[in-house]
Amino acid sequence: MGLVIPREAFRRMRDELIGSPRIVFTNGCFDLLHPGHLRLLHQARALGDALVVGLNSDESVRRLKGPSRPVTGEADRARALASLLTVDFVIIFEEDLPTETIRSVRPSHHVKGGDYTLDQLPEAAVVHELGGEVVLLPIQEEYSTTGTLSRIAETPPHEADR
Repeated sequence: MGLVIPREAFRRMRDELIGSPRIVFTNGCFDLLHPGHLRLLHQARALGDALVVGLNSDESVRRLKGPSRPVTGEADRARALASLLTVDFVIIFEEDLPTETIRSVRPSHHVKGGDYTLDQLPEAAVVHELGGEVVLLPIQEEYSTTGTLSRIAETPPHEADR
């Protein structure tokens, strides 16, 4: 089970770690945790010794996804992620991009879903500057939070739900 930890606390802790663990970093909104997220987190964790998940704050999600998001608040999203065996640390960040969190974590690998390209990741330059590698993992097209929310919105209520 992982820890939800402030960015500065992680930075101090990382500086005291013995040896050079391979820290893997990924980030996102993780608004509705689905099997596509779980697969990406499992594959990301397999690349190193520890997995740190950067989680967009509620305000950051609103700026990126619109006023109706997030559906789930940052504290609940962080607890859900931290409860996964594959996740070692969760860091909530306020910015739209995880650049400062990446500087604190100094990952050996920064993992994103294959729906991105390197040119779409401005943080890739920081990862490379710190000596890390950006890894794009294939996504499962059938899983997306936006798609799930659209399907829910289009589904008429069931008699038992009224």
